[in-house]
Amino acid sequence: MTRSRQKSKAVDSSISELNSLPSRPVSSSSSTSFPILDSPSRTNASTDSGPIHPESTLQDLPLHRCIVELSVTGAELAVLFQRFPQVPGAVILNADGSLVGVVIRSVFFELMLDGVGNPSPFLQQPLQTFSRYVCSPVLKLSGDSGILVSAKRALRRISKAIEEPILVNVQGEYLLLDFHTLNIAYWQIRGIETQLAYEQIQIQMIRNDKMASLGRLVNGVSHEILDPVSFIWGNLSHLSRYVNDVIQVVDRYELELPNPSDEMLKLRSDLEIDYLREDIPKTLQSIKTGADRLTKLASSLQNFCHIDEVYPKATDIHDCLDSVLLLLKSHLKNEINVEKSYGALPTVPCFIGQVTQVFLNVLSYLVRQMLVKSVTDRVLEELPLPYYDNDETHSEPPQLWIMTEVCSIDSSGMRWISVKLGCNGKPISLAEQQQLINDFTYGNPLTRESSLVMAHRVVTKRHQGILRLRTADNPMDHLDPGISTEFEILMPLG
Repeated sequence: MTRSRQKSKAVDSSISELNSLPSRPVSSSSSTSFPILDSPSRTNASTDSGPIHPESTLQDLPLHRCIVELSVTGAELAVLFQRFPQVPGAVILNADGSLVGVVIRSVFFELMLDGVGNPSPFLQQPLQTFSRYVCSPVLKLSGDSGILVSAKRALRRISKAIEEPILVNVQGEYLLLDFHTLNIAYWQIRGIETQLAYEQIQIQMIRNDKMASLGRLVNGVSHEILDPVSFIWGNLSHLSRYVNDVIQVVDRYELELPNPSDEMLKLRSDLEIDYLREDIPKTLQSIKTGADRLTKLASSLQNFCHIDEVYPKATDIHDCLDSVLLLLKSHLKNEINVEKSYGALPTVPCFIGQVTQVFLNVLSYLVRQMLVKSVTDRVLEELPLPYYDNDETHSEPPQLWIMTEVCSIDSSGMRWISVKLGCNGKPISLAEQQQLINDFTYGNPLTRESSLVMAHRVVTKRHQGILRLRTADNPMDHLDPGISTEFEILMPLG
């Protein structure tokens, strides 16, 4: 027979002896005759509070309530552990309710049995006598702590104490959590997160496929638009020359025939020759302007639809910005002024469709901020409130700043392309700035990716760049005068 089996039989026989010892019945906290404050029980079972999810806390797990006083003897505590085998330990409190420590089940039975399996003399002694030998330093956590964070802290304990129970404080009440229960919940949540990540990848793949199909469709439509526009452009120069020739012939006829007949004069008056001389060049110029705008719009759509590129291409950032402004022209109302300060930029190797999407997302966000502030100021001007200072409504008109330059952000000498997009709309609050930074850094697998988070991912992951957010409400951010919110997009050169 092995030594472990001998020890197991010794423990069982010792427990049988403990059952024969005189002990006081377990009572609730209302009884003062027995120093066990509460009968051992389980509370907050996950079946009662719903299934485990990534946002679950320790309160959502099965917790054990087993509280004793220092006057409890070792024999009484041994009988208590035997009657409730699921309890991992007991919480010891002073008479005033202050915490003394935690008795761990396994440590207690090792102390209560000597080397050959006989009961220890401590069995008839109160816990106060030998509490320093059985009370182990355990991990203390709040009931509001997340399961994932708590499991990581529990796993960082030394290997000897890694399976010890965890003391959980739930609204001032001390409860015990079995480590194995926490570990199972931890891996359940990890499985849920893995499933969510897998579903997110599938959704992203489907979305990318749809966007690629839509991009090819729009690209084809843009190509079909450019074909007839090129015909117009090709014929406009000839038409202008033909019209000028006809006007010269008419002018020559008027010189050669200074005295035309009455019928010729009537025809000249009906056709309004003088008016045609002035209007035909204007009409041709209007056709040229419309064809030029249509060409730029079609080109912008083609640039925007390059989302299925495999390799980066040398791109003119200024052309990307101008194409995005053209696409946003319907949102850029007359009251929004766009001030562009373009520096001398070389072509940048990037994925033009994705970079265009980043500019579109950021500029759309800034435009919304300006429109909200503009509408709010207009409403407050028309409907003044008694507690609102109407002088604040006389602010500067909405303005959008776009600045580009080549810069260096550290002492390495590496050059970066800097694109600053700012506005004078409602500034982002410190809480909103911190929330956006957290979304950029950690993300949330349970929510849909926002346009700004997607822009950050494209800049940092796809192009190894940097996306910075500055707001006038943050004293640590340095902004140019008049700018309330600014996004800076940095992309490395070469």
